[in-house]
Amino acid sequence: MTQTLSWKLVIDSADPHAQAGFWAAALGYLVEDNSPLVEQLLAAGAVPEAITTHAHGRRAWLDLAAARHPDDPYDEVSGTGQGRRLLFQRVPEPKTVKNRLHIDVHSAPGQRDAEEERLVGLGARALRTYDEQGGSWVLMADPEGNEFCLS
Repeated sequence: MTQTLSWKLVIDSADPHAQAGFWAAALGYLVEDNSPLVEQLLAAGAVPEAITTHAHGRRAWLDLAAARHPDDPYDEVSGTGQGRRLLFQRVPEPKTVKNRLHIDVHSAPGQRDAEEERLVGLGARALRTYDEQGGSWVLMADPEGNEFCLS
């Protein structure tokens, strides 16, 4: 029997809400809306207000934010995506070494330069361009310095 697995990529972050916003804009994803659950738990006294914040125009968890694919299912009560998803969790330490895992972003044919410009406008930095026998890509960094490739 073949089992379909769902997944999420969890990324340590200094500012989860800014990162979720960047990657949602970069990939055409949606920033998850957990506000109904957050508001419900606050009203019931189940969580303290100190673990929440306002981000993207609504109540959110202070230390977690996610971006999900707009076509994938999500839990209507919690707002949590059940498909392709990037979850950013706040950590106290800054990024210090090269990523062991990175995202490859593929642009439409002939659109890499325009896509690079758009991503830089969102807060990314272009680090280096590679032209090799197997292809050409730009090594970039997101607003917190996490490397990703644009081809």
